[in-house]
Amino acid sequence: MLREYFNQMASIWDETIAEKDITKMERMAERLNLKPGFIVLDVGTGTGVFLPLILERIGNKGRIVALDIAEEMLTRAQSKCFAGNIDYLCADVMDIPFDNEIFDTVVCYSSFPHFRDKRKALAEVHRTLKNGSRLSICHTKSRTEINNIHSQIEAVCNDTIPDTDEVTTMLSAAGFTEILVSDSSASYFVNALKPK
Repeated sequence: MLREYFNQMASIWDETIAEKDITKMERMAERLNLKPGFIVLDVGTGTGVFLPLILERIGNKGRIVALDIAEEMLTRAQSKCFAGNIDYLCADVMDIPFDNEIFDTVVCYSSFPHFRDKRKALAEVHRTLKNGSRLSICHTKSRTEINNIHSQIEAVCNDTIPDTDEVTTMLSAAGFTEILVSDSSASYFVNALKPK
């Protein structure tokens, strides 16, 4: 049902749902601490609104794997013809089709609430991250605002961001350390380390 919902929404996503405030997105991208040459897994790429900001920071030697469960979302993202090294992959975060320790960072921009099994998804992210690398979960709205928006949409009414204690517990159980959860009126940001 989730895949169908996002496929149906793909054609109007940028006009009706996606963040329009580029300044907020720029500020969020800065918090990711991306470096030139990084290999980045972008989970829940959607129509690709965040891809240019990642590309800007990883440069021509970097690469993005843009993963989404909805093929129509990926089609929209691909149609934008971003200049950079991007592989588009229709797959589920709970079963990432890559070997262990591939990515320099994993970014979940506006996608974490939709993970059907968050614990399994975080374990998969941890597996595919290189040792000493980080996961970032980010939104340009607060946890409360996101949860309120989702509660009004039947297809995603149960897709919420858990409270800070639960998120921290999930990340710890998956093997992450140095967990930072920052929830303000303007944004929601989680950063966690896969230790060396």
